Amino acid sequence: MNLPNKLTILRVIMIVPFVIVMLAENAIPGGKWIALALFIVASLTDFVDGYLARKYNLVTNFGKFMDPLADKLLVCAAMICLVEMGIIPAWVVIIIMSREFIISGFRLIASDNNVVIAASYWGKFKTVFQMAMICLMIADLGGVFVVITQGVMWIALALTIISLVDYLIKNKEVMKDTK
Repeated sequence: MNLPNKLTILRVIMIVPFVIVMLAENAIPGGKWIALALFIVASLTDFVDGYLARKYNLVTNFGKFMDPLADKLLVCAAMICLVEMGIIPAWVVIIIMSREFIISGFRLIASDNNVVIAASYWGKFKTVFQMAMICLMIADLGGVFVVITQGVMWIALALTIISLVDYLIKNKEVMKDTK
């Protein structure tokens, strides 16, 4: 197993301690900051594993499947914790998670037709803004950051919808082949 794939697995493993610390943040001294550090490290593995895989030609089928799944698991776990804590509205999380399920299903249909749907720049921007939103919400810095956090949340939501529409339009031929 190559290093990018090990980083992807590490990202999935880090979800468990992250969720535990997030949901028990008040019982753990500095819990909010520990959770934030875990989320940032896990998020950075996403960028590092992709960079290494492309730079050193270490792209594998396992990585193609697990990397986006690890991202979805991390982001969705964080957002569910934030809903539980009353920090993010559930409807925002429902829209974001619905997009992830729709694209995952779309990719499965494409895969059955031997079509690989590559990640788009809209999807990458969406992920960056979602991760930034989560970091800002965990940090809960108050003051002007409340407005900034809300702005980032709205941008993440808009990019979620834009990237969904982009995927569907660019890959509509995948749906034509289903019977």
